[in-house]
Amino acid sequence: MPPSPLPPKLPTPIGFGATCLRAMLYILLITGLMQGIYYEALYLQDVRFSEYGFTELAQIVFLCIISALLLYIRHVLKALPTVTLLMFAFVFSSLVRELDYFFDTYVFDGAWQVIVTLVILPSLFMVIRKRHAFLAEFERYANSFSFGLFASGFLVTYVFSRFFGRSELWIAILNENYARTFKDIVEEVTELLGYSLILIAVIELIMLARRWRA
Repeated sequence: MPPSPLPPKLPTPIGFGATCLRAMLYILLITGLMQGIYYEALYLQDVRFSEYGFTELAQIVFLCIISALLLYIRHVLKALPTVTLLMFAFVFSSLVRELDYFFDTYVFDGAWQVIVTLVILPSLFMVIRKRHAFLAEFERYANSFSFGLFASGFLVTYVFSRFFGRSELWIAILNENYARTFKDIVEEVTELLGYSLILIAVIELIMLARRWRA
C-alpha cells in the first residue's frame, strides 16, 4: 500500500482552561443570537423574519464569515485544500441561495441558480480530479471535533429544519390556529442554529490547522 500523502500527525493537546474559554464564548454567541431573535420579534414588526429581519441577515453574515474563513484555511494556512474547497463551495452556494431574492430582483430571475452552478461544478471537478488527496485529507479531518460540529450543523440546517418546518406538521399541531408565519419562524431560527454550528466548526478547524503546523 502506498504511503498516505498526509501522514497522521497528532495536534498539540488543548488545555482545560482553553476549552472552557471557548465553550463560554460559544455559549455567549448562541445567547446573543437568541436575544437578537427576541428583539426582532418584539421591536421589528415591519420586517421581522423577512429578508430584512435580524434572523435572515444573521444567516447571511454567518455564511459570509464562514466562506471567508474557509478561504483563509485553504490559502493562508494551506490545510486540507481539497476538503476546504468542497466545504467552501457548499457554504458559498448556501449564501447565494439565501440571497436569491436579491439576485432574482436586481440581476435577473434565476441568477442565483447560475451562480451556484458556476461555483459547484468547477469545485466538484477539482475534488474528483484530486480524489486521492481528498480521501486522505478527509480521513484526517473526520476524526476531529470540528468535523463533528460541521456534520451536526449540516444535519440541523439541511435535514432537521426542512422536516421541522413542514406545513403539514404545524397544521397537525396547531389545527385551526395554524399560521404560516409561525412555521416560517421555526424553520428560519433552526437554520440559524445550524449555521452557528457550522461557524463554530470552521473556527475549530482554524485552531486545529494551526496546531497541526505547530
